[in-house]
Amino acid sequence: MSFIAAPQPECNGAAGSVELRIEPREKDLGGFTVRRVLPAANRRMVGPFIFFDHLGPAEFAPGEGISVRPHPHIGLATITYLFEGEILHRDSLGSVQPIRAGAVNLMTAGRGIVHSEHSAGAALDAHSRVHGIQSWMALPADLEEGEPAFVHTPAADLPELDADGVAVRVIIGEAFGKRSPVEVSVPMLYLECRMPRGSTLEIPSLHDELAAYVVSGEVCIDGQSWPGGVMAVARPGRSLTLKATEDSRVMVIGGATMGERHIWWNFVASSKQRIEQAKADWKAGRFAKVPGETEFIPLPD
Repeated sequence: MSFIAAPQPECNGAAGSVELRIEPREKDLGGFTVRRVLPAANRRMVGPFIFFDHLGPAEFAPGEGISVRPHPHIGLATITYLFEGEILHRDSLGSVQPIRAGAVNLMTAGRGIVHSEHSAGAALDAHSRVHGIQSWMALPADLEEGEPAFVHTPAADLPELDADGVAVRVIIGEAFGKRSPVEVSVPMLYLECRMPRGSTLEIPSLHDELAAYVVSGEVCIDGQSWPGGVMAVARPGRSLTLKATEDSRVMVIGGATMGERHIWWNFVASSKQRIEQAKADWKAGRFAKVPGETEFIPLPD
C-alpha cells in the first residue's frame, strides 16, 4: 500500500504590501513567559496599539497560576483577550470580573487606575492553561486625563462571520459588514481569524495602519512565509492578503495614526512630564487602591 502526501498550499504572490516584519522578544513575567511584539525597536505603534503581548500558552500545576499584583496605568486602555483559560480582573473602581476565552475586558486608565490579574477559583483546582493576547491602546490626547472605566463584553456578544471559509471574530471595530459592540475612543480594528489550511483572507485597508500577527500555524504574505510568533506590518494604505499554509490563528490590528506617545513601565502619555508625575504618584501611594488587596508592584528602579 502506498500513500500520497497531500500537496502543500503554494506560497507565492507579488511582494509590496508588507513594510516591516517584527520578531517578538521573550519576557519573563514571573512564572510565565510572554512574547512582546509592540513596542519594537523599529516600530512603536500600529494605529493606537502601543503594546502587544502574546501570553502563553502557559501551563500551570494545581494550585499555581498567574498572579500579577496591583499596578497602575495612565493614558491608555488595556484589552485582554483569551484563547484558553481564565483570569480574574480586579481594579481600583471596585470591578471584579473573570475573563474567559472569547470575551473582552476593556479597561480605560485615563488619569489613573490600578488593577491586578490572578488565576482564581476552578482555575487553581486542577492543571490549567492560559493563552491569549494582552494589548494596550494609546488614548487620544484630549482623553488622557479622562475618568477611568472598565467594561466586560461576553464572548456571545461579539459578532462572528465566515469569510470564504475563514472564521472571523470582530473584537473591536467593523469589518466584513459586522460591527463589534465594544465602544472605543479612536477608529480601530481588532480581529481574530481562524484560517484552515489552504484558505485565503484579504484584509482591506480600512485604516491608516494595519498589521497581522500569526498566533499559531503559518501563513503566506507577499510570497513569503510568516510562522507563528511573527507580525507583518502593512505599508500605508495597503491591504494584506493572507494564505494559510497550515491551520492558523491570526490576529489583525489597525487604526488611525496617533502621533508620538511616550511609554515607560505601565504609563503612556503625550508628555514626559506626565509620566514623571505618575511615577511620583505611585511611589508616594497617591493612586487609588484595589479593594481587598494590600500587595502591589513597586516602581521599578
